[in-house]
Amino acid sequence: MDTELPLADRRVIVALDFDDRRAAEALVERLGDACGFYKIGLELLTAAGPGLARDLVGRGHEVFLDLKLFEIPNSVAGAVRAAGALGASMVTVHAMGGTGIMSAAVEAAREFPRLRVLALTVVTSMTGSDLADIGIDADTEEQVLRLARLAVGAGCDGVIASPREAGALRGLLGPDRLIVTPGVVLEPEGPAGGHARPGTPRAAFAAGASHVVVGRSVARAADPVDALRRVRATG
Repeated sequence: MDTELPLADRRVIVALDFDDRRAAEALVERLGDACGFYKIGLELLTAAGPGLARDLVGRGHEVFLDLKLFEIPNSVAGAVRAAGALGASMVTVHAMGGTGIMSAAVEAAREFPRLRVLALTVVTSMTGSDLADIGIDADTEEQVLRLARLAVGAGCDGVIASPREAGALRGLLGPDRLIVTPGVVLEPEGPAGGHARPGTPRAAFAAGASHVVVGRSVARAADPVDALRRVRATG
């Protein structure tokens, strides 16, 4: 396997949104050298355990552990250290948990130079009415930017937000911090897979995203390798 994919190719992260290890490994095998970066979320981690993440790292892939940590700071720090010990490149913590939780994650990650802590701002399935339900009097972009400022203050390496907020975030965060955008679809009117604020890879990268996360557009494509190439071609 070619473990030295160009950095541009590593900007596209394929989500292994499966409920068993064999299905995830089947996609990894099918993509082969075409993909160097995978996201493992709570569903697959719960179903398959941490071994898959460790194995992917051992085979030269980067792994984004999308844990969405929202716990007391000591527990968050322990989970971040566990992610670092697995060799993960990225781990997520909820920005809504506040500065204490994010700072604990950042401090724990210092033991692992390759591990980047990303603050999840507003989950991409949420809308302004969802925020109102929990007492937040702001639209989604306002809340994303508010939480991004907190994340910067806590020392996070970047943020998670939808493609629609990438431009405003890049203006706020400057050129160096990571902006990782799930909710990416190949076609503007394509299925959003539960994301309320989707966007295309082209729009996300043009707005300033450093990475995009693609799921169904690749995993459920008749030819996943071709679908991944199409995503990269729009970057």
